[in-house]
Amino acid sequence: MDFDDPNLTELSNENEHEPAPKHHLPTTTYYVVEYPGRVKPTSVPDVVKNLGGMAVLESAFRRGASKQETLVELHLRPDNPFSHPVPANIVNSTTMMMKVVKRKRKNANPEDPVQGEYTAQMVGVVPKTVRFRHMADFQFQPEADDSMTKLRMALEHMDVESICKYTIPPEKYDFTIPVEPQQQSRMDIDIDPALLPEAPTSQTTSEQPTVKSNLRLFPPPIFSRQHIPQHYNFKANSASIVSSVVDEETGEEKTRLINRMRWKGYGPATISFADSTLPSKPPPNVEAARSQVDATLLKKLGEHFKQRPVWTRTSLFNQFPPQEAREIHNSKLILPLVCYVFQDGPWRDTLVRFNYDPRSEPEARLYQRLYFRNANHPISRPSVTTRRQDRTAYNVLLDPSNERRMSHVFDGQTLSKETAAFQLVDIHDPMLKTMIEDPAALRETCDERDGWYTTYSYERIKAVLRHKFFSLLQGHIAPNEECERLLDTSESATQKLSKNMAHRPRPGKHNMAKGALPPADAAAIRLKGILDRNAKSVQIPGRASSSTS
Repeated sequence: MDFDDPNLTELSNENEHEPAPKHHLPTTTYYVVEYPGRVKPTSVPDVVKNLGGMAVLESAFRRGASKQETLVELHLRPDNPFSHPVPANIVNSTTMMMKVVKRKRKNANPEDPVQGEYTAQMVGVVPKTVRFRHMADFQFQPEADDSMTKLRMALEHMDVESICKYTIPPEKYDFTIPVEPQQQSRMDIDIDPALLPEAPTSQTTSEQPTVKSNLRLFPPPIFSRQHIPQHYNFKANSASIVSSVVDEETGEEKTRLINRMRWKGYGPATISFADSTLPSKPPPNVEAARSQVDATLLKKLGEHFKQRPVWTRTSLFNQFPPQEAREIHNSKLILPLVCYVFQDGPWRDTLVRFNYDPRSEPEARLYQRLYFRNANHPISRPSVTTRRQDRTAYNVLLDPSNERRMSHVFDGQTLSKETAAFQLVDIHDPMLKTMIEDPAALRETCDERDGWYTTYSYERIKAVLRHKFFSLLQGHIAPNEECERLLDTSESATQKLSKNMAHRPRPGKHNMAKGALPPADAAAIRLKGILDRNAKSVQIPGRASSSTS
């Protein structure tokens, strides 16, 4: 092929494109609102009103506006305070605003099509755009004649006279009211007639409802938390079953749906220290479900309560193999069948055998419970991995081939965990055991806070136990000489505590078993102890910051 052919050269010149002319981008800034509706030139004021006004739009588009200022909502019924708005999103955009003008030119021949001429001009840039991508929330309009509706409208328009005249109307039990025929087809909003149901015929008029609900349900601030459409996949609740209920007065039988997996409320009988009635049997709902538990395990549990009438959960679970302990822990029926629980007092949160009253048995002093909490130990939710590792270590510790766990026993030499709840009978430390078995430390009647011990003696036991326990947390064993110096130092604080606890605290205000003082008194005692230690130049190593319960 000859590339010097003049015909080919002329053809290539005709197809050669000239570069487009350059235009300067205008610096004028425009902001766009993608309004989800038809906007006419005459309806622009209504559109701005539905968006909250020009002041709201100017604040939303201002550079550096806060999150609250960029909130734009579309109120389709701005005069109705019960109407829920549609939220908008303000997004950054790189759109350019173009002005297009079309000029028509009429032809001489009417049959020829009209020819037009278009001209385009770039007029500015659009850095931000308001878009509505969320669904409209459910709408609910209460009765306009209701007193609460009138009050809400008065508050919306700041009608002081109507607000002052408002009074709470008497409660009427008219939860259903008759509906007039003309009200059944009344619609408060304009809907396309094609979407309305067909007009009822004479045969179906009698089937229309004659009553309506009058529950005076007012709409909440928001109905749905879903912002975008999702597949609901509606299906019936598999735990719901149909149950028959008979009215005792009329004898009428009705059916209703109940949740067969609902919480049964299987809990042990609970009393307070001041209650005179002693539980002698399980609650009725627990007794009715006795056949659901393992009879062999229940009998074994009862034998342990015959040997020892009061247990903590930890000490009781340590008496069983790991499989049985796990079954007792997971079951909600086994423990309520054999014991009850004190909700306060010296035996708070312990499991007590039925018909056994530790308040009338001086030997029950050994079953009193002391609880300590380490204030330096952070309380945080462990991760899934940490909990799985702890569970693995727990299962290894429960291995029947190992020795029986002794986490409920305190001997002053070993540390089992960072928080501790010990019964006096499970304290094997020689110094503490001597203090616990001292006959001079007892009182004649049981006290709501200190049990069968005097306040002076009980505080000394708790002081030594607390110091030994937190010394183990610090990594060393506290000798008896160190504890004796501690008792001498805290003697004044103990006497002050006895004086402050002469009155009876109100139930529920303070925990009797923990012996908690008001914060001001507790702080004063701690400060007094520090000043006494500094005055005597007594150095006690390993003292941990703690709070006694």
